[in-house]
Amino acid sequence: MLMPKRVKYRKQQRGNMRGKALRGAEIDFGEFGLQAVEPGWVSARQIEAARRVIVREMKRRGKVWIRIFPDHPYTQKPPETRMGKGKGNVEYWVAVVKPGRVMFEVGGLPAQQALEALRQASFKFSIKTKVISRHEITGEQQ
Repeated sequence: MLMPKRVKYRKQQRGNMRGKALRGAEIDFGEFGLQAVEPGWVSARQIEAARRVIVREMKRRGKVWIRIFPDHPYTQKPPETRMGKGKGNVEYWVAVVKPGRVMFEVGGLPAQQALEALRQASFKFSIKTKVISRHEITGEQQ
């Protein structure tokens, strides 16, 4: 699973997810992409599950680009623990995703197959997503 090799600080504050994605909001590598519609945290497990679905659906053809990385630690206190006594331990890692962020890209395979792969991957996330294509953004005809 994805996680940073090392970090400067072990635990972080939650932060906020206001606004839209400034970077990573356009398709840069493939022909089709999976774009976030709402803000949220995407865990490393969700990213890996979506990657597996895409690779299985593509049947060893084409290429996949993962455009998000889980670099934010998610801490949690053990169950039935009283309040106080500091912040909980790091349980897993999440990627902070804002609306408009392209999370996955695929290229080098037929349009119908790419769309189905990304549609299957969208079921693995806890946030709403949509499938976009490079042609829609630039205004070209398919």
